[in-house]
Amino acid sequence: MKISIELDKTQSENEIIIRCHSLNEEIQKLQTAISDIAMGARKFICYQNETEYYLPLDDILFFETEAGHIRAHTKDQFYLAKQKLYELEETLPGTFMRVSKSTILNTNHIFSITKNLAASSVVEFVGTHKQVYVSRYYYKPLKFKLEEKRNLL
Repeated sequence: MKISIELDKTQSENEIIIRCHSLNEEIQKLQTAISDIAMGARKFICYQNETEYYLPLDDILFFETEAGHIRAHTKDQFYLAKQKLYELEETLPGTFMRVSKSTILNTNHIFSITKNLAASSVVEFVGTHKQVYVSRYYYKPLKFKLEEKRNLL
């Protein structure tokens, strides 16, 4: 695979073009990885009381439902989101994944997974005491996604 970078001062926005002989799995994974990086820089609008915050998506560890509200958790804070969990699941980049009926997490921030055969497994995050539970139904897809990410590196 050949990789080139062209500098063009007339460009008002960065553009990435992938030229390939055929669309195969490797090219699709490359496109997904580039999209995920670009989406991670995107800002997410969330709220605390009457204040509106614009957080980089990559700062968010996970989203969870609690008392009928969606909370966006960072390392130190949580904010309220106006979207429903299923709406977030449809619009978030591929680094985010549903891991239970009430939680979507950012796979970029996973520090460890403690597997529990009888109940939910526990995910811990880098640099914080926060943790979430992964239901048995979502455990294998999560492990598969993490393995896939490791293979891209």
